[in-house]
Amino acid sequence: MQAESRNWQKKGFSVGLVPTMGFLHEGHLALIKKAAKSCDRMIVSIFVNSLQFGPSEDFERYPRDMKRDRALCLKAGVDALFVPSAKEMYPPDFQTYVEVEKLSQELEGAARPGHFRGVATVVAKLFNTCLPNITYFGQKDYQQAVVIKRMVAELNFPVKIVVCPTVRERSGLAASSRNSYLGESERRKAAVLHRALQLGAEKWKVSVPVEEVIRIVKDYIRNHSSFEVDYVLASDPKTLLPVLEPGRPAVLSLAARLGKVRLIDNILVNARKKA
Repeated sequence: MQAESRNWQKKGFSVGLVPTMGFLHEGHLALIKKAAKSCDRMIVSIFVNSLQFGPSEDFERYPRDMKRDRALCLKAGVDALFVPSAKEMYPPDFQTYVEVEKLSQELEGAARPGHFRGVATVVAKLFNTCLPNITYFGQKDYQQAVVIKRMVAELNFPVKIVVCPTVRERSGLAASSRNSYLGESERRKAAVLHRALQLGAEKWKVSVPVEEVIRIVKDYIRNHSSFEVDYVLASDPKTLLPVLEPGRPAVLSLAARLGKVRLIDNILVNARKKA
C-alpha cells in the first residue's frame, strides 16, 4: 500500500483516504463521494480495530460483510481497498501506542476508557501505511475527529483532515454500522435521539441554562422511548471541556442504550438569538 501510494504521488496524483471498520453505509459512501471529488486517487481502509473496543463491548459481533463492502467500493470508483489482517496491524508483542491525553478523557473517553488510544494508534498506522494527502471523517464521531486533528497537528503528519456532515436516515437517525443491530421498528424509534438534540439546540440558542438544556434532552428521550441515557453533555467544540454558560458555541453530544445497542449522536450549536 505504501509503495502504491508513493507511486501515485510521484506521478503528481493527490491521494485521499476514508478509514472505516467496514459494513459500509450511506455515511461512508458520502465520505467516499467527497474524496472522489477532491482527490485523484482514493483509498478505503477496512479494519475492525480491536484496540478501540472495551472488554465487554461488541468487537466479536460487530457487523462484517466484506463481499458487500468490496462491491460498494468498486461501484463508487475506489482505487484501492486496504484490508490488513489483525496480525499485520498488531504483530506479536506489539507495544507502541498513540494517546492524545486531555481530549481523550472527555465524553466517550470517560465512558469508554482506552477507546481513543486505540483510535489514535490505528489511525496513525493507517496514515503511515496509506500515506494520504487528505483523510475524511464524519461529524457523527465528533470527538474522534477532534482527537485525530490534534494528533495530526502535534505529531506533524502531512495530512489534511476533512470532517463531513453527519448523514442521517429519513427519520433523522444518524447513519451507523451499529444501526444494523436494530429491528425496523427500533430504528424508527431511535430517531428520538436526534429529535432530542434538536430540541436541546433550540433551547440553547435562546440561552436556556445549560443544566436545564441537558435535563430537557434527557427527559425527552426517556419520555418518548425505551432508551437508557448514558450521558448528555454540552462541550466546547475545540477543547471538549464542559460549557457552563448558555448560548455559547457548543457541541451537544449524547450516548444512549437500547438493550445491548449503544448509539451516539451530536449537534453543533453556534448561533445566538434573543429569547
